[in-house]
Amino acid sequence: MKRVLVLAATTGYQTRSFGDAAARLGVELLFATDRCHVIDDPWQDGAVPIRFYDEAGSVATILDRTRTRPVDGILVVGDRPTVIAARVAEALGLPGHPPAAAAAAGHKRLTRERLRDAGLKVPDFTAPRFPCVVKPVALTGSRGVIRADDPASLAAAIERVRAILTSVDVRNERNASHQEILIEEFIPGHEFAVEGVLHHGRLYVLAIFDKPDALDGPFFEETIYVTPPPLDAAARQAIEAAVAGAAHAIGLDHGPIHAECRVATDGVYVLEVAARPIGGLCARAVRFTGGETLEEMLLRHAVGESPARWRREEAARGVMMIPIPRRGVLRGVDGVDQARRIDGVEDVQITAKLDQVLIPLPEGASYLGFIFAGAPGAGDVTRALRDAHRALRVAIDPELPMLTSSALQYNHHHG
Repeated sequence: MKRVLVLAATTGYQTRSFGDAAARLGVELLFATDRCHVIDDPWQDGAVPIRFYDEAGSVATILDRTRTRPVDGILVVGDRPTVIAARVAEALGLPGHPPAAAAAAGHKRLTRERLRDAGLKVPDFTAPRFPCVVKPVALTGSRGVIRADDPASLAAAIERVRAILTSVDVRNERNASHQEILIEEFIPGHEFAVEGVLHHGRLYVLAIFDKPDALDGPFFEETIYVTPPPLDAAARQAIEAAVAGAAHAIGLDHGPIHAECRVATDGVYVLEVAARPIGGLCARAVRFTGGETLEEMLLRHAVGESPARWRREEAARGVMMIPIPRRGVLRGVDGVDQARRIDGVEDVQITAKLDQVLIPLPEGASYLGFIFAGAPGAGDVTRALRDAHRALRVAIDPELPMLTSSALQYNHHHG
């Protein structure tokens, strides 16, 4: 039986999807997850305990485990463990992305420098003019990405991003890159995402996603992804060529990639090429002609199969990442069953938990949930997603104000 190492933050939606896919394929998974090694297997999943902030220690721990449980391939979920995965692949002599390329792909300034040095289109990040975009160099999911149109809004955006980078959850990552902020030119245009696999340097595009909602700021919250997009052959080829060129410039070589790009009047600007597949539940929007899931195909690639003959299904498919409308405590979501009954809607998943404090972008790092739809055409998918979203009614209460120490003492003595 083939065995694949999967590096992930913790057991979550995507790791469970890989587990289901592995069971269908008869592939064994060995997980390596970001957790304390002192607690003995708290999730009872046999995972190798590593700490993402300790790359060298994590690599050594994984290599020690693979001496008794050798692996045939490596996959990574999320951005943080991509360099660890690359170093392990290199040490084991398995095909993968080079460590330096994985590091550059996860750092927006390094990505910009490699694309610029290769002569590719890139937003000006040396002397940007207004409007410009302020962003952390190593956060994902549009977190902390803010448009500024003048000096006052630029100063406010920088302070807001600094506050995000000094928040507890970001500091706990112990990533030195979180001390850096990038300011770059705003590129007007329509945004697309590209899901692909590099096979020994050659890019195979699995899906191009249209983002029908305008992403012009001041924040850049992604909502709807739909594939295939309404593009002619020339436009599609331009996007594929730009992403392939960007991946080559960064140095990525073998494994899944997820790219973001903007099509402007003067061409395609690749904004990032991540050294991992699309995140969370969004992978459900990619299906293949045999009914296979994206996770199944990536496992097949990890154990040596070429993607040359893979074909995406002909029907259109899409996902909405349900935005958080405002900050507060989630009390409930009504209308889910009504949304599921809308023609074309395949499922609605509310992933936020009751009584959870919801935080919208740019400070937030999660969504309310996901809506999935499929139909013969992209327009039908988009309409189904929007109709389902309108059917949802979200109850959010304001957060309770923090009690002062004197108030706490009063309540203790007079309660």
